[in-house]
Formats: sequence, structure tokens, C-alpha cells
Amino acid sequence: MMIDALGFSIAVCGIEELGDHAALGATHVLSILDPDHPVPEAFGQYGEHARLELRFHDIIDPQPGMVLPSEADIAAILAFGRSVQASGPAARLLVHCHAGISRSTAALALIIAQARPDSSAESVLGQVHGIREKTWPNLRMIELGDGALGRDGRLTEAVFDLYRRQIDKRPHIADFMEKGGRGREVAGAGRKLA
Repeated sequence: MMIDALGFSIAVCGIEELGDHAALGATHVLSILDPDHPVPEAFGQYGEHARLELRFHDIIDPQPGMVLPSEADIAAILAFGRSVQASGPAARLLVHCHAGISRSTAALALIIAQARPDSSAESVLGQVHGIREKTWPNLRMIELGDGALGRDGRLTEAVFDLYRRQIDKRPHIADFMEKGGRGREVAGAGRKLA
């Protein structure tokens, strides 16, 4: 289901859901994949569309043999967001990563924050949460985008609030994220409890 958030339609999903979105007529697809993952076969069902494919792992700190999201990746996401916005109300944006939870929602948050510079960081992340309830935006992407957009740390602080709300709803997430090398996100959520 696509939800209008910026004057054009938006959807977020994981790889397993791509086939469900083929009939929605996406005009723009932001595809974030692990470096060694094949291009999803579901794109064979899609009509003509502009697609940006980025490849990096869903990590927030350096790990051996893994690719961190970079400043160049964030710049590419923001440039793609500008091209979608320039297409006007006929644009239909689909953002996906492997699960549709972390990299894709971080990318969408940055696209919304760029398109609505006067919106608060809390409002931006609230819109993302409204589009994809099971959201946990990648902290490194948010930090890099926060700097690129001149948000002075406000997006980063707001994402910690979102993490805290997600942990309150699903306490097992904290342990899962810590075991996955994302303890900084959980620690940030904990700071917001004080």
C-alpha cells in the first residue's frame, strides 16, 4: 500500500514483499542490497521505472569484511529523493532493503527530511513510522544524513526516541540489536529513558 506523504506516493518493503508491489506502478525504486546479493527477480515484473541500486551492509560501525553505509551513499539517496520530488504528484516511490525495516526506513527518513526542511525531526520519523510500523532506521545512515542536511543532531536524537518506543512495544528487539552489533542504537534509546 502506498501512502501519500510528500505530494507523491511512497511504499517501503523488504525483498520478500517486492512481488506484492509490482502492480502498484512504481515510477522510482530505491533498492538497497547487501554487496553480494543478486538483483531480486521480482523486478522482472515491474514496468519501466527509474532505479537507484546501492550496496552496503546493514551495520552501523566497522566490521571486518563488511561494507558500511558511506557519505557517498547518503548523497546518492538525497539526489534520488530530489529527482522523485521533481517528478511531481505522479511519482510513486518504492524503497526497499532486505527486510524493509532498517536501511530502507533510514533512507526514507532522509528523503522526507530533505523534502520538508521545516518539519521537526520527530515529525519526519513519525511519518516514516506511519508508512512502515516496524521501523528501526539504521543509525549510521541517520547520523550521516543528519550532517548532510544540517539538522544539528536532531534527526539522531529523534531516532533514539523511536528506538525507545519500539523497544517498549517489542522488548526482545533490544537483545536482537545488541547481538547484531548495534548496541549504540539500544544505548541511545536507553539514554532517552532518563
